[in-house]
Amino acid sequence: MAFEFKPVPPDKLKPTGTHPLERLASLGLALPKAPGAVAAYVPWAITGNLLMTSGQLPWIDGQLFYKGKIGRDLTPEQGYEACQLSTLNGIAQLADALGDLRRVRRVVRLEGTLNVAPGFTTHPPVLNGASDLIFAAFGEAGRHTRMIYTNPEMPLDCACLVVLYAEIDAS
Repeated sequence: MAFEFKPVPPDKLKPTGTHPLERLASLGLALPKAPGAVAAYVPWAITGNLLMTSGQLPWIDGQLFYKGKIGRDLTPEQGYEACQLSTLNGIAQLADALGDLRRVRRVVRLEGTLNVAPGFTTHPPVLNGASDLIFAAFGEAGRHTRMIYTNPEMPLDCACLVVLYAEIDAS
């Protein structure tokens, strides 16, 4: 069965449950298969008690679902959805690395790179698609720092790219 993604509007991100997968399921979301690398790198790495993902794109079954520049080809709302999907792929990487998302002590940092049209300046609410989903999945352990970048051209013309850093239980 193919992975299905139905974005969750910000006003509907009110999860229930204690386990991150329960919280996502209560929102109607499931984790996709963790995407593989598209070049010469690994999708995630662990050093000590820090897990870092490589940049995660808005993939669905190996195809980019959100392409183009936010503010020209995509609305800010679609950018929010793209960030949400990229983050869902990032959470899938965390699950792949750890086996159990309860090993995430805290999501420490989220970095998002957005593909925006010239003159587009409302980046923070777009990247909230990522931040809102992290908090919904991990609760207080999802409170994180973040950084927003933009690129004049993005890999594969993707709308966004999300990187996660998580403190983990070393066991």
